[in-house]
Amino acid sequence: MPLWQWLLDAAGVVLLLVLLYGLALVFRRRWISRDGGTFEFSVRVRSTRAGRGWVLGVGRYSGDALEWFRIFSLAPGPKVVLRRSELEYVGRRDAEGAEAYSLYSGHIIVECLTPTGPLEVAMSPSALTGFLAWLEAAPPGQRLRRR
Repeated sequence: MPLWQWLLDAAGVVLLLVLLYGLALVFRRRWISRDGGTFEFSVRVRSTRAGRGWVLGVGRYSGDALEWFRIFSLAPGPKVVLRRSELEYVGRRDAEGAEAYSLYSGHIIVECLTPTGPLEVAMSPSALTGFLAWLEAAPPGQRLRRR
């Protein structure tokens, strides 16, 4: 078989794999949102350099937990689970510099404290309203942890 046919077959296989990956991402997103709404929710996984370390994702409330799924991953489970009882709201700020390009447009950065240390997340203003309501709607006996 000539070289050009091998290259054409290889390009076809790569195109098919990219198409299957895209379809898998769509089906995974639909599967994640089957039990309720999801929202765009980014997490800063590295904070060593200013404006860097943001990973886009999808958030979903599940009882007393907020689950975060990476947007371009095929993993069925959440990458991060934030428990309401362990989360402390510190404050919020607007994206600055390179952060504005790393995040979804119009998202607000929320600073929180967890048992493992500080955590920065980003979400839309309407999602922030829901997030603060979720934190305040703790069952009786739990209090909103706010600095």
